[in-house]
Amino acid sequence: MLQRPFGRYGYTSPWREMERMRREMNRLFSSASSSRAAPSYPAMNVWTNQEGAVVTAELPGLSPEDIDISVVGDTLTVNGARQADENEDAQYHRRERSFGKFSRTFQLPFQVEGDRVQASFEKGILYISLPRAEADKPRKIEVKAAKSA
Repeated sequence: MLQRPFGRYGYTSPWREMERMRREMNRLFSSASSSRAAPSYPAMNVWTNQEGAVVTAELPGLSPEDIDISVVGDTLTVNGARQADENEDAQYHRRERSFGKFSRTFQLPFQVEGDRVQASFEKGILYISLPRAEADKPRKIEVKAAKSA
């Protein structure tokens, strides 16, 4: 087998060094591609407080009739469909806007009062207010001093 002086430990096979370099390149490219994963559609923000949660979603070009919202326990699901801009006579040079059905599901850190959920849609932004279930709200416990004898 062909061996040459290579590396700080003396003689090493050039094929072994090529294999090591291939593994290192695969590791670099796999970590770079996983950190740049495409975001899910639609882009959403979720924040909570003691009273409940608020969710906003960017849905440009949709109407309220295109959106379906459901809440079961502590899980919120937003479904919908975005229609394609079809032009039979045009030749596309770039097509970046996605279309078709979408679904996003979030598990909230508490149960929601499903009958009090409210949603509004303004300027392409969906706002969802999710009130926290009374049984799930934190309660302040009064600490009483023990009577001394």
